[in-house]
Amino acid sequence: MKIWWLLLFSSVWIISNQNVQSAKILGVFPTSSKSHYIVGSALMKALANKGHEVTVISPFPQQKPLKNYRDVTTTQVWKAVEPIVANLLDIAKKGVIESIKNTYDFGHRITNSTLTDPAVIDLLASNETFDLIVLEIFMNDAMIGFCHHFNAPCIGVSTFGASKWTTDLVGTPSPPSYVPNAFLGFSDRMSFKERLLNTLMSATEIVVDTFVDRPAQIEMYQKAFPGQKPPFAELKKKAISLVLLNNHFSLSYPRPYVTGMVEVGGMHVNRVPKPLPDNIQSFLDTATDGVIYFSMGSNIKSKDLPLEKRDAFLKVFSKLKQKVMWKWEDANLPGKPDNVFVQSWWPQDDILAHPNVKLFITHGGLLSTTESLYHGVPVIGIPVFGDQHLNMAKAERGGYGLSVAYAEISEAKLSNAINTILNDPQFKANALAISQRYRDQPLKPIELAVFWAEYVIRHKGAPHIRSAAMDLSLVQYHNLDVLGLLIGLPIFILHLLVKLVCRKKSPKPSNKKDERKKRN
Repeated sequence: MKIWWLLLFSSVWIISNQNVQSAKILGVFPTSSKSHYIVGSALMKALANKGHEVTVISPFPQQKPLKNYRDVTTTQVWKAVEPIVANLLDIAKKGVIESIKNTYDFGHRITNSTLTDPAVIDLLASNETFDLIVLEIFMNDAMIGFCHHFNAPCIGVSTFGASKWTTDLVGTPSPPSYVPNAFLGFSDRMSFKERLLNTLMSATEIVVDTFVDRPAQIEMYQKAFPGQKPPFAELKKKAISLVLLNNHFSLSYPRPYVTGMVEVGGMHVNRVPKPLPDNIQSFLDTATDGVIYFSMGSNIKSKDLPLEKRDAFLKVFSKLKQKVMWKWEDANLPGKPDNVFVQSWWPQDDILAHPNVKLFITHGGLLSTTESLYHGVPVIGIPVFGDQHLNMAKAERGGYGLSVAYAEISEAKLSNAINTILNDPQFKANALAISQRYRDQPLKPIELAVFWAEYVIRHKGAPHIRSAAMDLSLVQYHNLDVLGLLIGLPIFILHLLVKLVCRKKSPKPSNKKDERKKRN
């Protein structure tokens, strides 16, 4: 009998000490880039493991059913983004303005195709309710309408790190004097010229946001969420309780954050590597001279490389004593050397964890560079799109990587970059040093992310952490009215004093009529 009472007491104690009772959570991760989904699904799976009932809108359904995890699979996004994804390598040859234009276009296509997908329309038409919305933020502000539609607090997740489209949601300051724009490859210590360009780029983003992005987002918001709803600008200011960033200061530059913006960079990284398939494990284990891992990410396909650039890689690889694992999306690779192993998809995180991996050749995406640094693997980056240029600029300044411009890929440049990193132990040492400080955290990033998700649920949207900056106009936020008074009033007073002094010192005009009267 005592045992039964003990079991009952233990059960009650455990239940009463749970942080949050089981909640219904909707995750929205619409991007067609699988790397973005990997970050989002890591959080949603962790919430499901905690007992929450999770529903996830994405183009990537689970291969095997998971407990507490339901997919709402979108299918239209692939066709929508195909024109951009197919031409990413051509975009790499163009300038920053073209990159910005295509980034916004990419976001708009994903947003529209998701909100008009039959599976999403059915969910919106249902009578389902949710306690929390977890929304990926990537040029898709119209989707903030989910928060109002389901009358639930919302957490934003940025797989991109901090940017204008995330900082504006919670009022995080981004001084252009030392916070580099995501589209530029500057550090936090800029020259005058760089600060000028950084400021101009930030101003350009404001113009693009006002005249290009916002009208498109409002139109999609109005169509997707019919009926009574708040104005778009009002909802955007109030709907987001918190933003989780896939970033960490040890991998980037220190910068200011409001309370409602939290770094959880690398929450998708496996702290304990998963077992690899036998053929991959054997390839890595037998690589006595090491392995080079080569992947251009989920959007860019190596098979689309022009023939001359592909051949440049093959010639360089054929002369190496190291083995090469190449993400190649075709059945065959003509001219493939014996030391090269090709496959359409790799368990990248677990491969980078293997001690025989000496170098990672990457497009420079934030997920890839984060995984590489966690495992202490130096990188060679070929940046093409978005924040990849900024990430590779960090790699060069941090001494753990080199960048090769896509337009300049040649056998000589590739060979020089690869051999430089393989033969200079300082690159590996720098990567390991960053890995050590990145791992030095009080909580695992995924645990921190889960805590804040549950915190927002517990405190009904946590309005007490909302920054007052969200209620200020541009003039008020930058204190332009106060500065105008402090500068303008003294100038006005000085003007009056100068005018008064000048009037006193100037000779009085003679009155000729009075003088003639006195003489007479």
